Amino acid sequence: MAYTKQMPSPAGMQKIEWVIPPADERTEQLARSLKISPLIAQILINRGVTEAHEGSIFLQPKLTELLRPARMPGIAPAVARLKQAIEKKEKITVYGDYDVDGITGVSILWELLTLLGAQVDYYIPHRIDEGYGLNEDAVRSLAEAGTRLLITVDCGISALAAADLSRQLGVDLIVTDHHQPGPDLPGAVAIVHPALESSYPNQDSAGAMVAYKLAWAVAEEFSRGPRLEPKLREFMLRATTLAAIGTVADVVDLRGENRVLTRFGLMSVADSKLCGLQALIQSAGLAGKGVDSTAIGFRLAPVLNAAGRMGHARLAVELLTSTTEMRAMQIADYLKDQNIQRQQCERKILKQACEIVVERGLNHPDRRSIVLAAEGWHTGVLGIVASRLVDRFFRPAIMINASRNENGAAQGSARSIPGFCMLSAIEACSAHLTSFGGHKMAAGLTLPPERIEAFAVDFEAYAAGHLREDDMVAKMHIDALVPLRQFTRDVVHQLDLLGPFGEGNPKPVFATKGVRLAAAPRRCGSTNDHLQFVITDNTATIRCVGFRMGGLEKKLVDNEYFNIAYEAQLNHYNGNTTVEFIAVDIQFE
Repeated sequence: MAYTKQMPSPAGMQKIEWVIPPADERTEQLARSLKISPLIAQILINRGVTEAHEGSIFLQPKLTELLRPARMPGIAPAVARLKQAIEKKEKITVYGDYDVDGITGVSILWELLTLLGAQVDYYIPHRIDEGYGLNEDAVRSLAEAGTRLLITVDCGISALAAADLSRQLGVDLIVTDHHQPGPDLPGAVAIVHPALESSYPNQDSAGAMVAYKLAWAVAEEFSRGPRLEPKLREFMLRATTLAAIGTVADVVDLRGENRVLTRFGLMSVADSKLCGLQALIQSAGLAGKGVDSTAIGFRLAPVLNAAGRMGHARLAVELLTSTTEMRAMQIADYLKDQNIQRQQCERKILKQACEIVVERGLNHPDRRSIVLAAEGWHTGVLGIVASRLVDRFFRPAIMINASRNENGAAQGSARSIPGFCMLSAIEACSAHLTSFGGHKMAAGLTLPPERIEAFAVDFEAYAAGHLREDDMVAKMHIDALVPLRQFTRDVVHQLDLLGPFGEGNPKPVFATKGVRLAAAPRRCGSTNDHLQFVITDNTATIRCVGFRMGGLEKKLVDNEYFNIAYEAQLNHYNGNTTVEFIAVDIQFE
């Protein structure tokens, strides 16, 4: 089971329950074997790494540990059909989802096929006008434009009708996807999907990873001998960066193969020759600062996603495949502006949503879900707002734009909490829906506006039958209860060996109980929302920063002792390196 932690809500929101594992007796032996701190060894054990061999691979992953592409289910017939299309100069279209996972996967396949001399184009559906997945109108227009081979990326596994139409129109279909397959599979010449064989080791492959494996297999097919041709090898190494971005952005488990690819891909960012990626990094203000998984998740991915949320994601693919620095900077700056608009739109809708939740009593302890609808809500940001509601009220949330789209339906996005399968819940209420799809933690749906109220009633009834009161308490997984003296600069530096961080391998969170202030707290930030303070437990004294914790200033002063959960990092300022904590939760007795 993936090891995850629920990120805390801003200070002043609901109480968070700390889950602290007992100290493990195996830590000392593992620490000696790997020559690391016992604290680092404890974190590895928390991640399911208990043997020295596993730990060595985790701490020093190598590209040779990637699963060979031939092991990916469905890869052989896909490669054979692609080779035929390339040699016969048939028109190929790569059809991808509009999120970062789809965008990066499309970019990888399009660039490789272009490198091999294929006649290839790409197509990204419009998020609002067309919705998720392979749609029949798009298939029809692509067939009319001469496409003879259609390859999906990060979608297509549930597109049964569109696949049938494709076959009728004489267009061969290759599906590459990672979403949960249904009982029936689309009629395609090949389906490349990790879940088609339960024995495949990486069931948590992102869509970009699946596309990367297909690209790798095609590159092998067009190489003489066991090693890739130099230009293809150089491309596949370069493509690890795009696959890493898609993998991090899609929040898949960052252990095993995903960790290997992401670690190497992030290490290659600084030397990347992709001018679109460098333009994106520059526009995000990250030039020269290094790009880690946090930077991707919170700085780069939102800008790429803004293309699909506020406009058309085709621009994001153009950016990532651009060979012209000037054009790349133009697109990057435009997407940055789009992301600012997205943030403004999101804040406005979130404010309205929170007011409705309180006004209707949907935050009452007896309530198990939040379903909100209003006309005019921007469909492109509803998923993000639903996530914010989950963070704030810790219950499954669905946001619906009640305005009718061109098909006469309202569109919604859903986000869940751990332990509650959103897809199963929506399926149980599907009598009200026109369409739906997704997975355990996130889903999308459409329905007639007049059915929204009945759907909300049934969804709440389902949630009430499947969620207990204990399930509605946000939990924060703490890696270890630690006295402050253990946080030497060397130990904190060793934490970097555990990255990249994400789902399944979250950034380590520690806790110390019974600390007190060693200096008066001080509000900071442009709006005084943040807090700087110094703590001690009589073993050491460490400076802390609490983002969005300004409201706790008086409470900290009034309480002699308190418990604190935090992330540890090194602060390099003015030539001095010191240990610093980022506070993530503070609890008072």
